[in-house]
Amino acid sequence: MNPALEQLLASKLENEQIDRFLESNEFPLVDDDGATFVYRGNAQEVHLQHWIHGLPSSQAFQRVEGTDLWHLYLELPESSRIEYKLNVVSNGTAAWIEDPLNPRRAHDPFGSNSVCWAHGYDRAEWTFHDPSSRPGRLEELRVASRFLGSDRTIRIYLPARYRRTRRYPLLIVHDGEDYLRYADLKTVLDNLIHRLEIPSMIVALTQSSDRLLEYAAHIPHARFLTEELVPLLERHLPLLSDPASRCLMGASFGAVASLHAAWERPGFYGRLLLQSGSFAFTDIGHHQRGEAFDPVVRFVNRFRGEPRRASERLFLSCGRYESLIYYNRSLVPLLQEHGMEVRFRESSDGHNWENWRDRLRDGLSWLFPGPLWMVYE
Repeated sequence: MNPALEQLLASKLENEQIDRFLESNEFPLVDDDGATFVYRGNAQEVHLQHWIHGLPSSQAFQRVEGTDLWHLYLELPESSRIEYKLNVVSNGTAAWIEDPLNPRRAHDPFGSNSVCWAHGYDRAEWTFHDPSSRPGRLEELRVASRFLGSDRTIRIYLPARYRRTRRYPLLIVHDGEDYLRYADLKTVLDNLIHRLEIPSMIVALTQSSDRLLEYAAHIPHARFLTEELVPLLERHLPLLSDPASRCLMGASFGAVASLHAAWERPGFYGRLLLQSGSFAFTDIGHHQRGEAFDPVVRFVNRFRGEPRRASERLFLSCGRYESLIYYNRSLVPLLQEHGMEVRFRESSDGHNWENWRDRLRDGLSWLFPGPLWMVYE
């Protein structure tokens, strides 16, 4: 139990004491070994709902007798970061809410969660807006796709000091709008380019309205990227044209789409950045994940059976609190055995956008070392 809470419980509790305790502390209460979650309110039950694979997803709070104060202690490894909600049962009705005592929030396409930073975690300064970093700009490009049967709007990131007389590497990002909104991608790019940690680069941000279809090893989508999008970008923008200057990036199903497109056209994309890839295969209970994973499983089974050299250099990352960690770990030696240079990073985090944000510096700077890419015509 956290010492501050232990001291409070050792005294005769009155409402004024509880008020002062809540006003004078930040929540959750973090110590070297974990965090104490606190809730105040009339309730029948309070549960912590988290997304840590391997632990029961619902952890019950304990009520302090004679009060409306509830608490729960959870052991957490050093530098952990978790997202959670509280499940509060009152008058027989359960409601999932954000932690009213904790101001930290993380956002995603489905809403927002409360966030706990365990001992040793701190948000990296390069993920915040830096007024000294010259900003790149975003433009839009409309692409008519024969393979997808529709027009697509692609956001294009052009770096600060963009010049037509220079040539730039190309990064294509699946779920690009979500990376911008929830993983601060533009801020990260501006900062890392300004600090010369990565080269100035052009980034194509794609988005799919049916990602569970198009990102699940979908051949029309792979052909759209390689046969339509890249040639169009090379016609309109001053891009380097060698494979080492082309990178596909994505998280979850977006990582599958990236690996699949490179596997379909070996040697075309020399760099891949794959985050929390949904690389399910038949050896690890894929049937529990639903029909959406069936085409992914078929592709990963084929890849494992025919692991051709899809790319030169791959950066993979995954959270230890994700069930996907097993799939990602198993992929690394397979890639290495077939001549691909791989760097794999694990974090004490889950399947979420801020985890993916926090790994961008490691991934981009390893795939594209800044000073090596200053290329002029």
